[in-house]
Amino acid sequence: MTPFAFLGICALFVILGISLLYKNQRLKELNDKVSALNFSLEEMDEQAKLIMRTDMELNKAQEELDKKISGLDTLQKLSREISTTLEEKQIFKKISNQHVEELGFERSLAFLWKALEREFQLYLCIGYSQDESLKIKTAINANKDYFLDLINNGTTVSSEFVPEGGNLSINTFNHLFLVRSFIICPVLAQEGNQGFIFVGTQNAETVITKGDQEFISILANQIAQTLDNARLFEKTWRSQQELELKVEERTHQLTQALEEVKKISKRKSDFISSVSHEIRTPLTSIKGYAAILLGSKLGALPEEIHIRLEKINRHSDELVHMVNDLLDISRIESGKVEIKKEPLSLKTISDKISDLFSEQFKTKNITFSSNIPDDCQEILADRSQIDRVFINLVGNALKFTPENGKISINAARSNSNVQIDIKDTGFGIPEDAQEKIFEEFYRVDNTINQGVKGTGLGLALVKQIVQAHQGRIWVKSKLGEGSTFSFTLNAAK
Repeated sequence: MTPFAFLGICALFVILGISLLYKNQRLKELNDKVSALNFSLEEMDEQAKLIMRTDMELNKAQEELDKKISGLDTLQKLSREISTTLEEKQIFKKISNQHVEELGFERSLAFLWKALEREFQLYLCIGYSQDESLKIKTAINANKDYFLDLINNGTTVSSEFVPEGGNLSINTFNHLFLVRSFIICPVLAQEGNQGFIFVGTQNAETVITKGDQEFISILANQIAQTLDNARLFEKTWRSQQELELKVEERTHQLTQALEEVKKISKRKSDFISSVSHEIRTPLTSIKGYAAILLGSKLGALPEEIHIRLEKINRHSDELVHMVNDLLDISRIESGKVEIKKEPLSLKTISDKISDLFSEQFKTKNITFSSNIPDDCQEILADRSQIDRVFINLVGNALKFTPENGKISINAARSNSNVQIDIKDTGFGIPEDAQEKIFEEFYRVDNTINQGVKGTGLGLALVKQIVQAHQGRIWVKSKLGEGSTFSFTLNAAK
């Protein structure tokens, strides 16, 4: 073999070696790419699975959300409907098959515990025949202690949870209520009867969720609240009926009492009128004989007899005055006195009073004043009767106001009325006597009153006259600071 041939062969082997190395390197690169592609495919597969799982979870969440929205809408409608009634039985009649189906169930029962009968009574039955509901009711009352414990503990039972320690299992409940899934939630009314509501389904694919339990719990609370409202309404209605009956009875009693008072008042008025007339006759005779004797028509009298006759005459005048007051009060009370209203000048009346008592004012050095604004100048009143009101009130003020005191007549307009105030700086009237002084024959029991003569009829007569004018009279007084007698009359303009 020639050297050239050997070199050629060596060169060929070198070329083949280099080519093999290149191909191996290329193959390795291709294998690396395949591995990378396989890894990417695995990652994409995992991501695809994750996307599918996420999509399924999202769909499930969407379904759950739709279910919650539908359930909340159903609960809202139910709440509006059951709140429109205040009768216990009518509350459950508002719950329909459609409501139960919209909450995801086909069957529903509601029982309330009746303490007097010592049993659970059925108030709602949806999805059961009469025989089925009767069997369930019998079974529940046979296990009433178990269900009473659930109510007392506020425990919700479902096909997902049954408390331990009881004699009823999930299978027992399923068999009893003829369902595959269920929820039992207590109805915890505060005022009404307590009980529980049951919902269930025979659909094997239905899974009871926490949201389902929340919905039924909300429904149970709504029923409990409505039961409370119904019981409170019933209590209120019964109380109102009892109150109306008592008011009616009391009104009847008061009417009878008022009629009796009217009869007694009439008898009193008739008695006073009769007695007053009977007293007036002998008084007239007494005064007549006293006048004859004082006039010395039967001869001159000794001084002592003359003094006593003057006392008889003076006291007779006082008795006549008292009898006249009694007769006037009796006439006004019985409506026999006709009040003839006419426009009268308050200033004229005030001036007349000032002139009438001028000597007594001077004797006790009492300052008399009057303040009659322009809008109070005229009143509507009976001239003779209203004069007696002013004379009595100012006369009383004069009696009980010490020397150097003040007496005033003031007027103020209030809509169509005029309020007249007769104020003094006298001794004042005790608070506990301020209502009683307008009663007949009432006199304040104190040392001041004992030194002042009076019959206790003046203010009673004044009150009757003011009331006959459709006005009212009252007094404000404080011991040691004086009194203000106020009364109202109609304004003339």
